[in-house]
Amino acid sequence: MCGIVGYVGDQGSAEILLGGLQRLEYRGYDSAGVAVFDGTRTRVGRSVGKLINLVRQLAAEPLPGTVGIGHTRWATHGRPSEENAHPHTAGPVTVVHNGIIENHLALRAELAARGHVFRSETDTEIFSHAIREQLDAGLGLEAAVRAVIKRVEGSYAIAVLSESEPDKLVAAKNASPLVVGLGKGETFLASDVPALLSHTRQVIFLEEGDLAVIDRAGARITDQEGNVLQRQVHQINWTPSQAEKGGFKHF
Repeated sequence: MCGIVGYVGDQGSAEILLGGLQRLEYRGYDSAGVAVFDGTRTRVGRSVGKLINLVRQLAAEPLPGTVGIGHTRWATHGRPSEENAHPHTAGPVTVVHNGIIENHLALRAELAARGHVFRSETDTEIFSHAIREQLDAGLGLEAAVRAVIKRVEGSYAIAVLSESEPDKLVAAKNASPLVVGLGKGETFLASDVPALLSHTRQVIFLEEGDLAVIDRAGARITDQEGNVLQRQVHQINWTPSQAEKGGFKHF
């Protein structure tokens, strides 16, 4: 189990991502990382151990920018290490992932045979390389993510940032939770509601097979074939404390 956060807006994204990850640290504390587009390129910060290690790292080496993704990890494929910590990058593509890709060995072998060089032991890195390959073939980011998830077997919630389209994130869900938060001129993404409540009470719970493109204006949700879907916007009235208890006042 891992935790994912994402942000597109006008505020400094690193602080927002770290705040969200603090609310999701129960989902994993082997390592943590964030990626932020600084206006020119995507910069990544990762650390092993509890989130406080990443907080200290970014205090010393800030990551400026208003679009980013973050992750807190409970190790599945690959030992806890900085190399295996998310986000994972291949060329312009950076990805965070929660879940387990059952056919990752076969996909990894295919990509390696075509010249892709992997830097981690994780199944997640398959996403960044495969999406990069689709971008190189001429697809846009949304179409590239859609093409890749059709080949993946297993559970996933992913958030993808690309330098080719840095004003948006693309997210997809299958058997792992993912929630979109709607703000004013900003949009959020998280594995669970508590990570969003400091910023918005308007949320959309993505459903199985959903793909979401989020930008400052909101979220456009489609199925895996590209058909636009209408998902209900929920008003969350819980306090952050109640949200961590599933909406109840007490455990």
